[in-house]
Amino acid sequence: MKDDEPKSDTLALALGAILARLWLAVRAIQTGLEKYAGTKMSETAVEIDGQPNSYGLTDAAATKSYAADHYHGVPAALYDKFAHEPLMAEWALKIYDKVLGPALILLGLTILLGVASRLSLFALGLLYISLTWGLILIREDSGVAWLAAHMILIVAALALVRYDRVRILKKW
Repeated sequence: MKDDEPKSDTLALALGAILARLWLAVRAIQTGLEKYAGTKMSETAVEIDGQPNSYGLTDAAATKSYAADHYHGVPAALYDKFAHEPLMAEWALKIYDKVLGPALILLGLTILLGVASRLSLFALGLLYISLTWGLILIREDSGVAWLAAHMILIVAALALVRYDRVRILKKW
């Protein structure tokens, strides 16, 4: 904080830094968790007059669930597109598929907690650049635009990090 800077401006910048950090953290954590999302099917007997029917009629319902068994770092439809892309090495795609979800969750948590905010935000930016590169390869321009908005938020959070007073390892 500069000596000639009004305290209200500093407070606004500090609040802006916290909001940018929280938004990016929530986005990364939930995106990582969604890599573990799947559907679980359940069937229940259809009731007639409050009693299970004797005809064997059932009502199937799909509910969202999270489990390691559902994990797909790269969705299957995109994985196939990447696998046919000559600039995407198969071994690199396999590694990326395994680490993407955990990396998003880990970076989201470090950003949320303010652990080495500068390095965490920079690492998230590098991860988003890698996602952007992949989306450019398969011509998913709308996804590239969304990631560009995320990059702008990361740059803003990095610019505001010195005003963020609620963080761990403030040097980094």
